[in-house]
Amino acid sequence: MNFLPPDFSPAYSEIFILVMVCVVMLADLAAGEKKRYIAYWLTQLTLIGCAFLTFTSLSEETTFTFSGMFVDDTMADILKLMVYATVSAVLIYSYTYVSDRGILTGEFFSLILFATMGMMVMISASHLLTLYIGLELLSLSLYAMVALRRDSFEATEAAMKFFVLGALASGFLLYGMSMVYGATGSLHVQSIADAIRSEVAHHEVLVVGLVFIVAGIGFKLSAAPFHMWAPDVYQGAPTAITLFIGSAPKLAAFAFVMRLLIDGLGDMVADWQGMLVIMAVLSMAIGNIAAIAQTNIKRMLAYSTISHMGFVLLGFISADWNGYSSALFYVITYVVMTLGTFAMIMILSRSGFEAENISDFKGLSKRNPWYAFMTLILMFSLAGIPPMVGFYAKLAVLQAAVNAGFIWVAVAAVLFSLIGAFYYLRIVKLMYFDAPETDTPIIVKSDVKLLFSANGLAVLLLGLFPQSLMGLSLYAIQNSM
Repeated sequence: MNFLPPDFSPAYSEIFILVMVCVVMLADLAAGEKKRYIAYWLTQLTLIGCAFLTFTSLSEETTFTFSGMFVDDTMADILKLMVYATVSAVLIYSYTYVSDRGILTGEFFSLILFATMGMMVMISASHLLTLYIGLELLSLSLYAMVALRRDSFEATEAAMKFFVLGALASGFLLYGMSMVYGATGSLHVQSIADAIRSEVAHHEVLVVGLVFIVAGIGFKLSAAPFHMWAPDVYQGAPTAITLFIGSAPKLAAFAFVMRLLIDGLGDMVADWQGMLVIMAVLSMAIGNIAAIAQTNIKRMLAYSTISHMGFVLLGFISADWNGYSSALFYVITYVVMTLGTFAMIMILSRSGFEAENISDFKGLSKRNPWYAFMTLILMFSLAGIPPMVGFYAKLAVLQAAVNAGFIWVAVAAVLFSLIGAFYYLRIVKLMYFDAPETDTPIIVKSDVKLLFSANGLAVLLLGLFPQSLMGLSLYAIQNSM
């Protein structure tokens, strides 16, 4: 029997990043503590190299390889490019912060790259095993990153909670996948869809498996009622790690839902639609109401994330192209807003001081008017106030929900969004109407200053001209389904 080697070209970027992880670890070991910047620049070059390989393979054609376990399509390419840009921005924002706290190590950069590779595998997976391997590679890297600061009790506690609950969610997901395999006889996403469509699969077994799968997805999205890990992990982890957890993995989670729930179990929409509706409403309710009581900015943003994931789920419950593209549009805009918000927290932090309380934003307009204005843009966008891009993201998913007949869900979303506006506008009030608690100058490296300014202005410009990103999101979905 002749062995036919697989086509490696769709996975060139994954192969490249795996090789570069080894190079980064060896280079950091050889360079020593005084030349940590070598690992930083190698990591950035790795992301640039991955972006180049992905960009050169851009095509409207869908390509399968590794016996149909790996897919390269338009959605995968666009999401991967977004992931590279996001991770690169995280590294730029985080460099000074992690350096001041003694976690600027080869392990930090290696784990970042391993997590990025896990996201890339999740995005291109077309087989349940590939999906699970990508998810676990990402998850295990995140657990270790949260615990990187060994002298911090809070970080250690957060890592333990994250690990235990993450293992439980992975168990749910794996059990659900095994039930789907038992009902359909296949682990390939397309074969599962074909078995369901031809009605040869055992429906009752599929529904039981689906419940476990949705529970696992809810945890990875930090959607209620599977959200309990998010506030503790966001607060306990170093801010640079919180920034990473709250940004790029959301893009991979979107792809995970698309591959598993839409591509594989799309014909069971009547069964999972109701579950997503409950999760969406609970996420928006718990996220927005609980955030009001928070005094820790990172914990507040964790509950904010829960509410935003509820809005993302509104796009999925519509079960059509427009809904999925609006969910993708929302995820991308949320990542851009999250990058800027956590970057501002790190800008306000300094060696020996963590800007983790909401009160740390007091009088920011007097200390630095430009940073205050950028933060105002970000807060307005998170609250969904026009003309910021956050408004159009919410409008898109609300329209999708209304078009699908879920008018009561859209009304509830608007009401919870109004409640949520309070804690965002409270930050603006503190910046512009309260006296500063300290006169310590805000010293920021030029690359961080430039990126943060571009980040804030991008939120404003995408709000003024949202058509291009909306069109790109729709193009990615239509060419991948």
